[in-house]
Amino acid sequence: MKKRQYSNKPLGDTEWLLEQWGWWRMDGEGVPGYVSPLYRLIRDNKGGAGTRYNIADAMALAIDSAVARLFKRDQQMGEFVWLYFGAKWTALRIGRENGLSEGSVRQALRAGVAWVDSALESLRESA
Repeated sequence: MKKRQYSNKPLGDTEWLLEQWGWWRMDGEGVPGYVSPLYRLIRDNKGGAGTRYNIADAMALAIDSAVARLFKRDQQMGEFVWLYFGAKWTALRIGRENGLSEGSVRQALRAGVAWVDSALESLRESA
């Protein structure tokens, strides 16, 4: 499987953040609500494997919110961003499931990443 590369791309930093958000989301971080403190200890015991992502919870929650707002504004684009970065589907698989070409999906993904980038701009200005 080809590794996703984000360096030297116009929106590479935002794509990298979305990729990290996807791993964060898949690990179940940010999902509140555990039954007991013992369950949380059991759930968080990862056996020393460590995490595969490098993102702060605050930034991941901001990205989560931005993707949710994108989904509300443009459902297909938001779904593509969620599937590609959040569920780790390939653009080809997204295209097959939606009856579109891979190029059309990649174009929608670029637009979605740009939308998320603009939504996160207020965070960059305040930092």
